[in-house]
Amino acid sequence: MNNSPRVVSLAILYQNQRFLLQLRDDIPTILYPGHWGLFGGHLEPGETPEEALKREVIEEIGYTISKPQFFRCYNDSQASRYIYSAPLTVPIQQLVLGEGQDLALVSLDDIRQGGCYSPIVASVRPLGSPHQQILLDFQNYLDEQNQRKNKYI
Repeated sequence: MNNSPRVVSLAILYQNQRFLLQLRDDIPTILYPGHWGLFGGHLEPGETPEEALKREVIEEIGYTISKPQFFRCYNDSQASRYIYSAPLTVPIQQLVLGEGQDLALVSLDDIRQGGCYSPIVASVRPLGSPHQQILLDFQNYLDEQNQRKNKYI
């Protein structure tokens, strides 16, 4: 049995001050079953994190990310997570969910509260804790960037 952490790439996709999240399947053998999380997944042998990100997002929602921006890497005992960001440039209705139970553009308030309602499963489901922290860190990063920019205007 391999106990080393998984290596994954995850996408922060954003549109109109909301973040696109996936409601993960209720499969007990996956990380964070039944939780909201970021789209993405594991690296295939020989794949870079960016290549894996692009492949996974196409597989999961049929969306092509052209220029993902590396945000940072998070490491814990379960996974090494390479995080990239990119705007979602199409209406959510054009996405085809190929993995997971639901998808939604989630507000920062819902992210801070740690949960989001899914009409598909007719309940509020929690965010995976690392996904929530990643999104809060990303929002803080954006806020800092805006403060720096406004300081010099």
